[in-house]
Amino acid sequence: MDNLSISSVLVLHRFDIPSETVIPAFLFASLSYMIILFCNLILILTIVLNKSLHQPMYLILLNLPINDLIGSSALLPQVIKDLSTGSRTMQYSACVAQAFFLHIYAAGTVFILSAMAYDRYIAICCPLKYNTVMTNAHVMKLITLVWCVILVIIVVLFYLLLRLPRCRSILTNPYCDNPSLLTLVCVDTTINNIYGLVLTASSQAIANGMVLYTYLQILVACFRSRRSDTKAKALQTCATHLIVFLLLECLGLFTILSYRFNNSSLHLRSFMGTLIFPPTLNPIIYGLKTKEIRDKVLHFFRKKMSVSAFMW
Repeated sequence: MDNLSISSVLVLHRFDIPSETVIPAFLFASLSYMIILFCNLILILTIVLNKSLHQPMYLILLNLPINDLIGSSALLPQVIKDLSTGSRTMQYSACVAQAFFLHIYAAGTVFILSAMAYDRYIAICCPLKYNTVMTNAHVMKLITLVWCVILVIIVVLFYLLLRLPRCRSILTNPYCDNPSLLTLVCVDTTINNIYGLVLTASSQAIANGMVLYTYLQILVACFRSRRSDTKAKALQTCATHLIVFLLLECLGLFTILSYRFNNSSLHLRSFMGTLIFPPTLNPIIYGLKTKEIRDKVLHFFRKKMSVSAFMW
């Protein structure tokens, strides 16, 4: 028990930033969040407002920037607020909400990328069946299934957490997540730990297996093609996607495992945990590098620039 055991306000461990670097850090965090909002909203509006992009691949892709906005909005506004006010406290309810949406983001990234890999596998390895299998109705069912699975597993995770009595109010982490909130509990958490481990292991096994298998099949199918341009495009696309996916998996796995070892560096764990946010990369890698989306975005900005020039 500590002196704040009955308080609804948590004391969080923040990064020890020197006073002379607080303003640069605040500006960097604010600029990063503005870039994330801009890039992901542009990608969302481009897909939604262009009927030519209302195709299975882009309908699945649309979920990625939505998920990125959920994750970044759960973390960065709180970081910006803490940098501007120097606060180290947070309401318990706000902490739970932040943790809930961060876990939604983490699970969403894994399952949405898996759905995108499945779509590309059907398109490249079974092109004659693509229009029959990947209808808009089938895609909507797939997207609905993905989000329902995400919500169910995360709701159960936090139900198991919130049923336990809390007796501490000091959180040794700069942001809130399920493992950190479990450290505030003073009763047995075996069920929570087992569920968390099973959930992590099963979701990672399914996602990694699907992504690696589908992209491997895509690469094999493209290298069998006699068209050199097809080979180059497939290698560039698949290699980029795999590198990003594996980077996310490595950072996420490090963060998960670090909670299992008491001697792991708190600052390193906190730093690596914040690196699980790639919402500035996803719009570029999965959006603007796609020719159809890039053309629509460039056309939009050229049109706006020509209108502005005409008005002046």
